[in-house]
Formats: sequence, C-alpha cells, structure tokens
Amino acid sequence: MSEEKLDAIIVGGGLAGCSAAIVLAKAGLEVLLIERGDYCGAKNMTGGRLYGHSLEKIIPNFAEIAPIERVVKKEQVSLMTKDGALDIGYRSAKLSSEPENASYTVLRGEFDTWLAQQAEEAGAMLLAPILVDKLLVEDGKVVGVEATGDQLYADVVILADGVNSLLAQQIGMKPELEPHQVAVGAKEVIRLGEDVINERFGLRGNEGVSWLSCGDPSDGNFGGGLLYTNKDSVSVGVVATLSDIGHSDLSVPEMLDRFKEHPAIAPYLEGGKSIEYSAHLVPEEGLAMVPELYRDGVLLTGDAAGFCINLGYTVRGMDFAIESGRLAAEAVLRARELGDFSAQTLSYYKTLVDNSFIMRDMKQYKGFPTLLTQRAIFEDLPEIADDIAGKLFTVDGKPGDSVIMYAVNLIAKRTSARELVDGITKILEAF
Repeated sequence: MSEEKLDAIIVGGGLAGCSAAIVLAKAGLEVLLIERGDYCGAKNMTGGRLYGHSLEKIIPNFAEIAPIERVVKKEQVSLMTKDGALDIGYRSAKLSSEPENASYTVLRGEFDTWLAQQAEEAGAMLLAPILVDKLLVEDGKVVGVEATGDQLYADVVILADGVNSLLAQQIGMKPELEPHQVAVGAKEVIRLGEDVINERFGLRGNEGVSWLSCGDPSDGNFGGGLLYTNKDSVSVGVVATLSDIGHSDLSVPEMLDRFKEHPAIAPYLEGGKSIEYSAHLVPEEGLAMVPELYRDGVLLTGDAAGFCINLGYTVRGMDFAIESGRLAAEAVLRARELGDFSAQTLSYYKTLVDNSFIMRDMKQYKGFPTLLTQRAIFEDLPEIADDIAGKLFTVDGKPGDSVIMYAVNLIAKRTSARELVDGITKILEAF
C-alpha cells in the first residue's frame, strides 16, 4: 500500500463494491476495499436470487466456479389470503438457456466472500472488519476516509455502503431515508436436505424455484413473501414497507412466523431446522429515490444509489449493484487517464448509468412504487382472486350465478372496487 495515496478506496464489500474492486484491480490500480462486517457478506441480506447477466461481463461463466446454490428453472407467484392461495407457475428451459439469461439462488455470506476473494486475487487489498467513520473533504473534494482514527487518502472514493449510506448523508449527497422509501425485510434460512427439497418442490439436480407472494404475507400491505430453494435449504422471508407497518398489528418478524405457517407454505418447511435469521432495509421507491451519483472525488453505487426495483413478480437489486460497480470503475479509469477526478469528469459515471439497463429499467417501471402502495392491490385483489377461484373449482350441484356474473357481483360488492379499477389502470400506465 502506498504511504501517500491510493488510486481508489471502496467502502462496502458487497456486490457493488467487490465488482468495482475487481475491475479496477485488474486494470492495475492500487485499490483498497473496506468492509465493516467480519467478512464480506456478513452484513448483507437479500432474498437470495441473482440475475447473472451483469456479473458475466466481469467474470465470464462465473457460475462454473462461484458458490451458487441452484439455477432457477421454475417461477411461481401467489396471491394469498389467510387460508388460500392462487398460484401462477412457469417452468421453462428459457429461464436458463444461456449464461446471460440465467439466474441463481445464492447465500450472500458465501457468495460475497467468494467475490471479495476474486477482488483480492486481482490485486485489491481488503480490510475487514473496519468501520469508516467519515469522508475526508478538502476544498469541497472528497480525498479519502477516516477509519478507526486513521486517515487514508485516495484519488477517488466509491461508496457502496448500502441503502442507509451515512457517509453520503454526511456530505449531503443523499437525504435521510423516509419511511415510504424503504422496506424492512426479515429472512430465515431453513435446512431441509437436498433430497427433501427436490421431492417437495418437484426438482431435479440443481434446479431451483423462485416463489413470490403478496396479500396475506404482509397483512394486506405493500410487500410480500418470498421463498427460494438453495442446495439443502430454503430461504423464506417477508418484506413490508416501513411506512405501512403501522397499519398492521403484526411486526415484520411476526409476519414471517405467520407466513411460514400458511397452509400453502408450511408443508414445504415441515421438519426443517432454522440455521440463519437476518433483517435488512431494502430501497423501494425506485427512480424517485436515486440521489446524486457523483461529486468531486466520490461516486455512489448499488443500494447506496437506490438502484432497486420491486415489480411484484420479480425483485431486482443485485444485478443493478454489480453493473453500477462496474460502471463506476469504468468512470474512474477514464478519470485516471485524464488525470482529473473532479465532478465534471466523474459525471461520465452518470452518463454510463443513464445508458445502461439500470436506468432504462428503472425508468420503464417508474410507476410501480406508486402503484404498489395501493392497498387495493395487496388487500382486495388476493381476496377477490381467492373467491373467484373457489367458485371456479368448486362443484357441488347447487344453483348459482355463472363464474363471470359471480365475479362481477363480487367486485361490485366491495367498497374498494373503484380503487381496484384505478389500480389496474395504473398497472397499464406503469408499462
């Protein structure tokens, strides 16, 4: 390590930070990666699904050597009531026909540790566990960090320190989080055994399932339940927007306990052993919560930059984090060539992000956060779907309305029918 100044300091050893470190270290830069957890991945929590296309650009065919759990071959989405569930399933080789369109279940503790090792093998230096207390600023420019009393200097600092980036808040790059902007996620990993998982979920070999649900899991509020199959365990969790938690008598951990006991979920978990429990804040407001991405000597990436979208049928953040880390590294390499780490030069990062799938997708689905905050979508829709499905699949020989008339009368009886129609309209507008 240079006694004077590093080329780059990266704060946060998650997917964004490690990706930036790999690209910069491979280019020959002197890079320091600082992680506050005992190891990279110790503080990171997600449901556990990684879309692989962005990491393929950095480590081609990474799944052949990375500690992935399973390849997702089956998608399932459920509208859940207290004792029912309307499931929509899809299974196809299209989900993983090429490395670029494959997705994987992962356990972040193991996966992030592996990715950090790739950064170290490329030449980056890793410090953990180290807490960065503040950014060093001289004449309005970020010139380094202060950690445990030591001052470390670099041409540029990349912040990859998560959704509640206190360092970015310290210098005014992003405001304090508002309750409607973030969700609270609670997740448990339950060991069942590989053979049990394959039998219960109808899987073979390394095939995996992604199962998302809304309605009852979050007590009719914005959020939902998740279940991903790992090699010999399942990741099961619940996410609820912070601003909506007050509308329920249940805490998020209580929601998770109830979700595990739901009649559609409990049979899959029977006999399992809990081996991990975690909770985390998740960015939820989409495009509206993306802060400043650059200033003199500093860049924001991953969750710190608000790069995440929740579409109900899929949740994306990990592929955004990896891509933003890579693009931040590309911007730093250009700045180094020019010998200029000013905001004007580092604005190239925003140009790269604006022209990437990150901003394209976030703009395309910018209406979803507003749409999904409507209680009609999470409370009324699952109930209506459950009632209609019950009518459709029940044969008892008794007289009654046709399914179509039953559905029309059912919707008309609900006081929030207008809200439901408005919600469907907003779905169309969101696309």
